[in-house]
Amino acid sequence: MADDSSDGGRIDLRSDTVTVPTPDMRRAMANAEVGDDVYGEDPTVNALEAEVAALFGHQAALFVPSGVMGNQIGIRTLVPPSGELLCCSDAHIVTYEGGAPAGHGGIQTRTWTARRCVIDVDTVLSMVRMDDGHTVPTTAVAVENTHNRGGGSIQPIDRLQALSTALHERGLLLHCDGARIWNAHVATGTPLATYGGCVDTISVCLSKGLGAPVGSVLVSTAERIALARRYRQRLGGQMRQAGILAAAGRFALAHNIERLADDHENARVLATALGLDPAGVDTNIVVRDVPDSVAFVRQAADAGVRCGGSGPTRVRFVTHLGIERDDVVRAGRALAPLLTD
Repeated sequence: MADDSSDGGRIDLRSDTVTVPTPDMRRAMANAEVGDDVYGEDPTVNALEAEVAALFGHQAALFVPSGVMGNQIGIRTLVPPSGELLCCSDAHIVTYEGGAPAGHGGIQTRTWTARRCVIDVDTVLSMVRMDDGHTVPTTAVAVENTHNRGGGSIQPIDRLQALSTALHERGLLLHCDGARIWNAHVATGTPLATYGGCVDTISVCLSKGLGAPVGSVLVSTAERIALARRYRQRLGGQMRQAGILAAAGRFALAHNIERLADDHENARVLATALGLDPAGVDTNIVVRDVPDSVAFVRQAADAGVRCGGSGPTRVRFVTHLGIERDDVVRAGRALAPLLTD
């Protein structure tokens, strides 16, 4: 087990955000060519943005400090103040982003529910409200892929394509919170450009499974990214010699995408040890029902495993860079005595 993934010997499965740069990634950061990105003069940032845009088949991209900022800027380029955004009730955008759609963008949200947060096209379309002079018109829909609170569930590409086509026929737009889109890509073999072709904006994260220390990238058309750059400035997200951070992202793209398959397999091993059907684990997130999540998290920590609550009676385990097979095996053995059902 990598030392940086442990805390006093405990195995840290709280999130894939706890990954740390490897020595090779740190060297890439130290050697990065930099400039002032506010002037558009940081060559490493420019290269990262161009690379990610190309991966998803779009015209342009914008490097931002966080996934929350990427999501919020993305939906603001699609939805005007007082417009409506539809999304799943467990979406990160409305669960973990501090009410930012309303607070920053004046955007109204309305939500649907779905098992494991996997979209049903008919359900989404049935919620669309057109502008009749009285109702708040729906402007865009947001989907999450993979879905955090869905247990790392993957949005089927045929459903995404059908939803995209139906929305565009109605003059509506589609955003994707693609923080873990890399996991969906590796698990299904669906090309990133195919995912990109379904959406008008997508925010992708470099600092989860890919192991970079910070940063996300928003991808869209050149026109929307120009507007997004202005929103980034208003939110205080502009950085100067950000190439040091962008270099970590470029290293991650080159070296850490395909290895996500190891995380997925480790998650299935852990699921089996926790008495779950591994076939229900799509990617690197394992969710287990327990009587009391607060008590379980505390007991698990005492047993040497860090995990997180995902509701009053649910706990979450996330495999990631730095967690090896023997770690999940040891974690399963440590946790088994705590499970009562």
